[in-house]
Amino acid sequence: MTNDTQQSPRSYTAVGRKPRLKPGKYFAAVLLLLVGCFGAGLAGGYVSQSMGGASLTNRSVTPDGNSIVTQEEEDISSVASSVGPSVVSIVTKSQARSYFGGSQTQEGAGTGIVISEDGYVLTNKHVVSGSNDLAVVMSDGTTKTDVKVVGTDPLNDLAFIKINGASGLKAATLGDSSSIRIGQKVVAIGNSLGEFQNSVTSGIISSTGRSISASEGNSVENLTDLLQTDAAINPGNSGGPLTNLSGQVVGINTAVAADAQSIGFAIPINSAKGIIKNLFKTGKVERPYIGVNYVTLTPDVAKQYDLSVSKGAYVHAENGSAVVSDGPASKAGIKDGDIITKVGDIEVGERGSVASLVSEYATGETVSLTILRDGKTQTLTVTLQTYAEQN
Repeated sequence: MTNDTQQSPRSYTAVGRKPRLKPGKYFAAVLLLLVGCFGAGLAGGYVSQSMGGASLTNRSVTPDGNSIVTQEEEDISSVASSVGPSVVSIVTKSQARSYFGGSQTQEGAGTGIVISEDGYVLTNKHVVSGSNDLAVVMSDGTTKTDVKVVGTDPLNDLAFIKINGASGLKAATLGDSSSIRIGQKVVAIGNSLGEFQNSVTSGIISSTGRSISASEGNSVENLTDLLQTDAAINPGNSGGPLTNLSGQVVGINTAVAADAQSIGFAIPINSAKGIIKNLFKTGKVERPYIGVNYVTLTPDVAKQYDLSVSKGAYVHAENGSAVVSDGPASKAGIKDGDIITKVGDIEVGERGSVASLVSEYATGETVSLTILRDGKTQTLTVTLQTYAEQN
């Protein structure tokens, strides 16, 4: 299996499956929301004052002649209107034990992204995990109940569902998450708190390549190569799109730091592209893999293992071989101690780990891997196989 051994010691909270608010807590929730809006208003006031003497360059007057808007404001509004029809709310029902030993129905809510006209929807695995009943609420408010889970990614927090009998849906446009830059403006859309469908927030990419341990209840999942953003992500936003200002989906919102402000995480969309290719071709969810354990290199890691380079993926395991026996990498000639520096023509590092870059391809496709072995560069060709739980 592919594996990034860098992990964060902190625990983060997945943002899906938010139980609906109990009546007794409603007033407190509204009060908190009002306080939040008030704080946001103050912040907006300070921004307005600081920009009061700014040039009107890149601003335009609305058709009614009463308002002046910036190009950024127009871009965000355009993203909301163009991507909004491709964003759906996912309502789940599951059985949970009551305090008296019986069972009770628990409702949850998350978000999904329409990726095909005939009803395939991408979301987070934790949104649908454990549910025995699903419904999808479209952006126009109509509810679809003939819905099934097609499959989940065994190594990532991704799931794919199908709205049966659907046609003519507006599919979102997928972007290239490997081209994301720190500081780039992004927009998040989702079913905030399970109550506010298609809420729109904006922010920037705060960092890339983050590794976290995301928890929900008793479930913990280690996630790597995440995009970090300060765009507000709330419970219920899980599975919703993180887009660039061109309206292209670059990430799938998945977790927040519960004890901090403006620290949210999204799975890069490129991590889902290979599975999507397979899904459209075969109707099955199949994850491509090469079959190695590796350590992502940094200067500190390179020093620890006495390596001559500080970028790439070091094929290494603490116990046994890091190369899966009879797996794709083994058949291609990858050996323990190799350093994978490129997947295709993309360098391993800031634009993605080996696992993320391989995930852009479909199973059965061939991909070239550039490796460093004994100080010499080689190029090997790997035919990707389908990851199975036993690997």
